[in-house]
Amino acid sequence: MSTARPKTIDDVLQEFAQHRRLMQEELQKVIVGQSDVIEQLFAAIFTRGHCLLEGVPGLAKTLMVSTLARILDVGFKRVQFTPDLMPSDITGTNVLEEDESGRRHFRFVEGPVFTNILLADEINRTPPKTQAALLQAMQEREVTVGQQTLALPDPFFTIATQNPIEQEGTYPLPEAQLDRFMFNIKVGYPTAAEEEQILMATSRSERPEVRKVLSGRAIVNIQKLVAGVVVSDYVVKYVSRLVRATRPKDPAAPKYVAELVDWGAGPRAGQFLIQGGKALAAMDGRFSVSLDDVRRIAVPVLRHRIATNFQAQADGLTSESIVERLVREIEEPEIPKLVK
Repeated sequence: MSTARPKTIDDVLQEFAQHRRLMQEELQKVIVGQSDVIEQLFAAIFTRGHCLLEGVPGLAKTLMVSTLARILDVGFKRVQFTPDLMPSDITGTNVLEEDESGRRHFRFVEGPVFTNILLADEINRTPPKTQAALLQAMQEREVTVGQQTLALPDPFFTIATQNPIEQEGTYPLPEAQLDRFMFNIKVGYPTAAEEEQILMATSRSERPEVRKVLSGRAIVNIQKLVAGVVVSDYVVKYVSRLVRATRPKDPAAPKYVAELVDWGAGPRAGQFLIQGGKALAAMDGRFSVSLDDVRRIAVPVLRHRIATNFQAQADGLTSESIVERLVREIEEPEIPKLVK
Protein backbone atom coordinates (compact mmCIF):
# COMPACT_ATOMS: atom_id res chain seq x y z
CA MET A 1 0.00 0.00 0.00
CA SER A 2 1.58 3.26 -1.14
CA THR A 3 1.33 6.42 0.89
CA ALA A 4 1.45 9.91 -0.58
CA ARG A 5 4.70 11.78 -0.03
CA PRO A 6 4.14 14.80 2.25
CA LYS A 7 4.55 18.14 0.51
CA THR A 8 7.83 19.93 1.07
CA ILE A 9 8.14 23.70 1.20
CA ASP A 10 9.57 23.57 -2.33
CA ASP A 11 6.47 21.70 -3.54
CA VAL A 12 4.21 24.33 -1.96
CA LEU A 13 6.20 27.18 -3.55
CA GLN A 14 6.08 25.56 -6.98
CA GLU A 15 2.33 25.08 -6.61
CA PHE A 16 1.96 28.74 -5.66
CA ALA A 17 4.10 29.83 -8.62
CA GLN A 18 1.79 27.78 -10.88
CA HIS A 19 -1.29 29.50 -9.43
CA ARG A 20 0.33 32.86 -10.04
CA ARG A 21 1.00 31.94 -13.69
CA LEU A 22 -2.63 30.85 -14.12
CA MET A 23 -3.81 34.18 -12.65
CA GLN A 24 -1.63 36.12 -15.08
CA GLU A 25 -2.84 34.06 -18.04
CA GLU A 26 -6.48 34.66 -17.12
CA LEU A 27 -5.93 38.39 -16.52
CA GLN A 28 -4.16 38.80 -19.84
CA LYS A 29 -7.17 37.41 -21.68
CA VAL A 30 -8.64 40.86 -20.98
CA ILE A 31 -5.65 43.10 -20.24
CA VAL A 32 -2.95 43.46 -22.90
CA GLY A 33 0.62 44.04 -21.66
CA GLN A 34 1.17 45.86 -18.33
CA SER A 35 3.20 42.93 -16.96
CA ASP A 36 4.98 45.08 -14.33
CA VAL A 37 1.67 46.52 -13.11
CA ILE A 38 0.16 43.03 -12.83
CA GLU A 39 3.20 41.73 -10.95
CA GLN A 40 2.97 44.58 -8.42
CA LEU A 41 -0.78 44.04 -7.95
CA PHE A 42 -0.16 40.35 -7.24
CA ALA A 43 2.66 41.20 -4.82
CA ALA A 44 0.35 43.52 -2.86
CA ILE A 45 -2.46 40.96 -2.70
CA PHE A 46 -0.15 38.21 -1.46
CA THR A 47 1.22 40.48 1.30
CA ARG A 48 -2.05 42.13 2.47
CA GLY A 49 -1.02 45.45 0.89
CA HIS A 50 -2.98 48.27 -0.75
CA CYS A 51 -2.25 49.87 -4.13
CA LEU A 52 -2.64 53.30 -5.70
CA LEU A 53 -2.91 53.10 -9.51
CA GLU A 54 -2.04 56.28 -11.40
CA GLY A 55 -2.54 56.80 -15.11
CA VAL A 56 -4.29 58.93 -17.69
CA PRO A 57 -7.89 58.03 -18.60
CA GLY A 58 -8.48 55.09 -20.92
CA LEU A 59 -5.65 52.80 -19.77
CA ALA A 60 -8.04 50.13 -18.36
CA LYS A 61 -7.18 50.71 -14.70
CA THR A 62 -10.74 50.00 -13.55
CA LEU A 63 -11.09 47.05 -15.95
CA MET A 64 -7.85 45.57 -14.63
CA VAL A 65 -9.05 45.60 -11.03
CA SER A 66 -12.55 44.33 -11.80
CA THR A 67 -11.10 41.49 -13.92
CA LEU A 68 -8.71 40.62 -11.11
CA ALA A 69 -11.69 40.34 -8.77
CA ARG A 70 -13.40 37.98 -11.24
CA ILE A 71 -10.32 35.74 -11.27
CA LEU A 72 -10.31 35.60 -7.48
CA ASP A 73 -13.35 34.01 -5.84
CA VAL A 74 -13.81 36.95 -3.45
CA GLY A 75 -16.19 39.86 -2.86
CA PHE A 76 -15.71 43.01 -4.91
CA LYS A 77 -17.19 46.50 -4.58
CA ARG A 78 -16.50 49.63 -6.63
CA VAL A 79 -17.01 53.16 -5.29
CA GLN A 80 -16.88 56.12 -7.66
CA PHE A 81 -15.45 58.94 -5.55
CA THR A 82 -17.15 62.30 -6.10
CA PRO A 83 -17.08 65.68 -4.29
CA ASP A 84 -20.41 64.98 -2.56
CA LEU A 85 -19.49 61.49 -1.28
CA MET A 86 -19.87 61.20 2.51
CA PRO A 87 -17.86 58.95 4.89
CA SER A 88 -20.99 56.96 5.71
CA ASP A 89 -21.38 56.19 1.99
CA ILE A 90 -18.22 54.10 2.35
CA THR A 91 -18.31 52.70 5.88
CA GLY A 92 -22.06 52.29 6.32
CA THR A 93 -24.64 53.92 8.59
CA ASN A 94 -27.17 53.23 11.34
CA VAL A 95 -30.81 53.32 10.23
CA LEU A 96 -33.81 53.62 12.55
CA GLU A 97 -36.27 50.75 12.22
CA GLU A 98 -39.57 49.95 13.85
CA ASP A 99 -40.53 46.33 14.61
CA GLU A 100 -44.02 44.79 14.69
CA SER A 101 -44.56 45.79 18.33
CA GLY A 102 -43.79 49.45 17.58
CA ARG A 103 -40.37 49.44 19.22
CA ARG A 104 -37.69 51.42 17.48
CA HIS A 105 -34.09 50.39 17.23
CA PHE A 106 -31.03 51.15 15.15
CA ARG A 107 -29.69 48.66 12.62
CA PHE A 108 -26.28 49.04 11.01
CA VAL A 109 -26.29 48.85 7.22
CA GLU A 110 -22.85 47.90 5.94
CA GLY A 111 -21.18 50.13 3.37
CA PRO A 112 -19.17 48.96 0.36
CA VAL A 113 -15.98 48.79 2.45
CA PHE A 114 -17.26 45.46 3.82
CA THR A 115 -15.85 43.41 0.97
CA ASN A 116 -12.59 41.69 0.00
CA ILE A 117 -11.45 43.99 -2.81
CA LEU A 118 -12.55 47.63 -2.66
CA LEU A 119 -11.95 49.68 -5.80
CA ALA A 120 -11.78 53.37 -4.83
CA ASP A 121 -12.12 54.91 -8.27
CA GLU A 122 -10.67 58.44 -8.67
CA ILE A 123 -9.97 58.72 -4.95
CA ASN A 124 -8.62 62.27 -5.32
CA ARG A 125 -12.05 63.60 -6.39
CA THR A 126 -13.53 63.43 -2.89
CA PRO A 127 -12.79 65.76 0.07
CA PRO A 128 -10.29 64.80 2.81
CA LYS A 129 -13.06 63.93 5.30
CA THR A 130 -14.25 61.11 3.07
CA GLN A 131 -10.73 60.06 2.09
CA ALA A 132 -9.94 59.73 5.81
CA ALA A 133 -12.84 57.28 6.22
CA LEU A 134 -10.60 54.71 4.52
CA LEU A 135 -7.63 55.25 6.88
CA GLN A 136 -8.85 52.97 9.67
CA ALA A 137 -10.10 50.39 7.19
CA MET A 138 -6.75 50.27 5.37
CA GLN A 139 -4.52 50.20 8.44
CA GLU A 140 -6.54 48.37 11.10
CA ARG A 141 -8.90 46.48 8.79
CA GLU A 142 -11.87 47.51 10.89
CA VAL A 143 -14.53 50.23 10.91
CA THR A 144 -15.85 52.21 13.90
CA VAL A 145 -19.41 53.52 13.67
CA GLY A 146 -20.66 55.23 16.81
CA GLN A 147 -19.61 53.05 19.74
CA GLN A 148 -19.33 49.90 17.65
CA THR A 149 -16.16 48.59 15.99
CA LEU A 150 -16.62 46.00 13.25
CA ALA A 151 -13.94 43.85 11.63
CA LEU A 152 -13.65 43.79 7.86
CA PRO A 153 -13.62 40.52 5.90
CA ASP A 154 -10.32 38.70 5.45
CA PRO A 155 -8.67 39.15 3.00
CA PHE A 156 -9.22 42.90 2.45
CA PHE A 157 -7.48 45.14 -0.08
CA THR A 158 -8.02 48.70 -1.19
CA ILE A 159 -7.02 49.45 -4.77
CA ALA A 160 -7.42 53.14 -5.53
CA THR A 161 -7.08 54.93 -8.87
CA GLN A 162 -6.39 58.55 -9.69
CA ASN A 163 -5.78 60.68 -12.75
CA PRO A 164 -2.43 62.52 -12.41
CA ILE A 165 -2.97 65.09 -15.17
CA GLU A 166 -6.20 66.76 -14.04
CA GLN A 167 -5.91 68.72 -10.79
CA GLU A 168 -8.86 71.13 -11.01
CA GLY A 169 -11.60 70.15 -8.57
CA THR A 170 -9.49 67.43 -6.95
CA TYR A 171 -8.18 66.88 -3.42
CA PRO A 172 -4.62 65.47 -3.38
CA LEU A 173 -4.19 62.64 -0.89
CA PRO A 174 -2.37 63.71 2.29
CA GLU A 175 1.00 62.10 3.00
CA ALA A 176 -0.44 60.16 5.97
CA GLN A 177 -2.84 58.34 3.66
CA LEU A 178 -0.36 57.95 0.81
CA ASP A 179 1.91 56.13 3.26
CA ARG A 180 -0.79 53.48 3.79
CA PHE A 181 -0.47 52.37 0.18
CA MET A 182 2.17 49.71 -0.26
CA PHE A 183 2.70 50.52 -3.93
CA ASN A 184 2.20 53.62 -6.06
CA ILE A 185 1.81 51.95 -9.45
CA LYS A 186 2.16 54.01 -12.61
CA VAL A 187 0.10 52.65 -15.52
CA GLY A 188 1.76 53.69 -18.76
CA TYR A 189 0.77 53.74 -22.42
CA PRO A 190 0.88 50.45 -24.37
CA THR A 191 3.48 49.74 -27.04
CA ALA A 192 2.51 50.01 -30.72
CA ALA A 193 2.03 46.23 -30.99
CA GLU A 194 0.00 46.11 -27.78
CA GLU A 195 -2.21 48.98 -28.92
CA GLU A 196 -2.97 47.20 -32.19
CA GLN A 197 -3.85 44.07 -30.20
CA ILE A 198 -6.17 46.12 -27.95
CA LEU A 199 -7.92 47.69 -30.94
CA MET A 200 -8.32 44.30 -32.63
CA ALA A 201 -9.72 42.67 -29.46
CA THR A 202 -12.19 45.47 -28.69
CA SER A 203 -13.47 45.55 -32.27
CA ARG A 204 -14.96 42.08 -31.76
CA SER A 205 -18.32 41.66 -30.07
CA GLU A 206 -17.43 38.65 -27.90
CA ARG A 207 -16.20 39.20 -24.36
CA PRO A 208 -13.43 36.88 -23.14
CA GLU A 209 -14.44 34.66 -20.23
CA VAL A 210 -12.07 34.31 -17.31
CA ARG A 211 -12.15 31.51 -14.75
CA LYS A 212 -11.62 31.74 -11.03
CA VAL A 213 -8.21 30.60 -9.82
CA LEU A 214 -8.03 31.30 -6.07
CA SER A 215 -10.58 31.49 -3.26
CA GLY A 216 -10.44 33.88 -0.32
CA ARG A 217 -9.24 31.07 1.98
CA ALA A 218 -6.49 30.13 -0.51
CA ILE A 219 -5.33 33.77 -0.61
CA VAL A 220 -5.10 33.88 3.20
CA ASN A 221 -3.02 30.65 3.15
CA ILE A 222 -0.74 32.10 0.48
CA GLN A 223 -0.29 35.25 2.56
CA LYS A 224 0.91 33.04 5.44
CA LEU A 225 3.27 31.23 3.07
CA VAL A 226 4.72 34.49 1.75
CA ALA A 227 5.14 35.84 5.29
CA GLY A 228 7.36 32.83 6.02
CA VAL A 229 9.81 33.54 3.17
CA VAL A 230 13.31 33.94 4.60
CA VAL A 231 14.95 37.38 4.78
CA SER A 232 18.65 37.43 5.64
CA ASP A 233 20.43 40.05 7.72
CA TYR A 234 22.27 40.95 4.50
CA VAL A 235 18.99 41.95 2.77
CA VAL A 236 17.73 43.78 5.87
CA LYS A 237 20.91 45.87 6.03
CA TYR A 238 20.57 46.78 2.35
CA VAL A 239 16.93 47.80 2.80
CA SER A 240 17.86 49.93 5.81
CA ARG A 241 20.64 51.64 3.84
CA LEU A 242 18.31 52.32 0.92
CA VAL A 243 15.52 53.79 3.05
CA ARG A 244 17.84 55.90 5.22
CA ALA A 245 19.53 57.28 2.08
CA THR A 246 16.23 58.95 1.12
CA ARG A 247 16.27 61.17 4.25
CA PRO A 248 18.03 64.51 3.64
CA LYS A 249 19.16 64.97 7.25
CA ASP A 250 20.58 61.47 7.64
CA PRO A 251 24.42 61.45 7.72
CA ALA A 252 24.42 58.50 5.32
CA ALA A 253 22.32 60.29 2.69
CA PRO A 254 24.13 61.29 -0.53
CA LYS A 255 24.76 64.97 -1.12
CA TYR A 256 22.17 65.23 -3.93
CA VAL A 257 19.45 63.90 -1.57
CA ALA A 258 20.26 66.60 0.99
CA GLU A 259 20.04 69.22 -1.78
CA LEU A 260 16.91 67.99 -3.61
CA VAL A 261 14.67 66.28 -1.02
CA ASP A 262 12.53 67.88 1.69
CA TRP A 263 11.75 64.63 3.51
CA GLY A 264 12.29 60.96 2.87
CA ALA A 265 10.71 57.59 3.57
CA GLY A 266 9.84 56.30 7.04
CA PRO A 267 10.26 52.81 8.53
CA ARG A 268 7.03 51.58 6.90
CA ALA A 269 8.80 51.86 3.54
CA GLY A 270 11.43 49.37 4.70
CA GLN A 271 8.72 46.99 5.90
CA PHE A 272 6.99 47.17 2.51
CA LEU A 273 10.28 46.66 0.65
CA ILE A 274 10.85 43.43 2.58
CA GLN A 275 7.23 42.27 2.17
CA GLY A 276 7.30 43.03 -1.55
CA GLY A 277 10.62 41.21 -1.88
CA LYS A 278 9.09 38.18 -0.16
CA ALA A 279 6.17 38.19 -2.61
CA LEU A 280 8.45 38.41 -5.67
CA ALA A 281 10.64 35.59 -4.35
CA ALA A 282 7.64 33.35 -3.65
CA MET A 283 6.11 34.11 -7.06
CA ASP A 284 9.40 32.97 -8.63
CA GLY A 285 9.31 29.76 -6.57
CA ARG A 286 12.12 30.81 -4.18
CA PHE A 287 12.05 30.77 -0.38
CA SER A 288 14.55 33.56 0.25
CA VAL A 289 14.65 37.24 -0.71
CA SER A 290 17.46 38.56 -2.90
CA LEU A 291 18.67 42.14 -3.35
CA ASP A 292 17.33 42.06 -6.91
CA ASP A 293 13.83 41.44 -5.49
CA VAL A 294 14.18 44.61 -3.39
CA ARG A 295 15.49 46.62 -6.35
CA ARG A 296 12.59 45.49 -8.55
CA ILE A 297 9.97 47.00 -6.22
CA ALA A 298 12.00 49.93 -4.85
CA VAL A 299 10.44 52.55 -7.16
CA PRO A 300 6.73 51.73 -6.58
CA VAL A 301 7.35 51.49 -2.81
CA LEU A 302 9.41 54.67 -2.40
CA ARG A 303 8.30 57.21 -5.02
CA HIS A 304 5.24 58.39 -3.08
CA ARG A 305 7.19 58.56 0.20
CA ILE A 306 9.77 61.13 -0.95
CA ALA A 307 9.01 64.86 -1.31
CA THR A 308 11.28 66.78 -3.67
CA ASN A 309 11.92 70.51 -3.22
CA PHE A 310 11.77 73.43 -5.63
CA GLN A 311 15.39 72.91 -6.72
CA ALA A 312 14.62 69.36 -7.89
CA GLN A 313 11.51 70.51 -9.73
CA ALA A 314 13.48 73.29 -11.42
CA ASP A 315 16.05 70.72 -12.55
CA GLY A 316 13.27 68.47 -13.90
CA LEU A 317 13.94 65.76 -11.31
CA THR A 318 11.20 63.67 -9.69
CA SER A 319 11.11 61.43 -6.65
CA GLU A 320 11.13 58.49 -9.06
CA SER A 321 14.38 59.56 -10.73
CA ILE A 322 15.98 60.04 -7.30
CA VAL A 323 14.95 56.53 -6.21
CA GLU A 324 16.29 55.06 -9.45
CA ARG A 325 19.63 56.79 -8.84
CA LEU A 326 19.76 55.55 -5.24
CA VAL A 327 19.07 51.97 -6.39
CA ARG A 328 21.98 52.23 -8.81
CA GLU A 329 24.40 53.80 -6.32
CA ILE A 330 23.69 52.39 -2.84
CA GLU A 331 26.42 49.89 -2.05
CA GLU A 332 25.58 46.38 -0.98
CA PRO A 333 26.55 45.45 2.60
CA GLU A 334 29.71 43.47 3.10
CA ILE A 335 29.25 39.74 3.50
CA PRO A 336 30.71 38.73 6.89
CA LYS A 337 33.68 36.40 6.60
CA LEU A 338 33.60 33.13 8.47
CA VAL A 339 36.34 32.84 11.05
CA LYS A 340 37.94 29.42 11.34
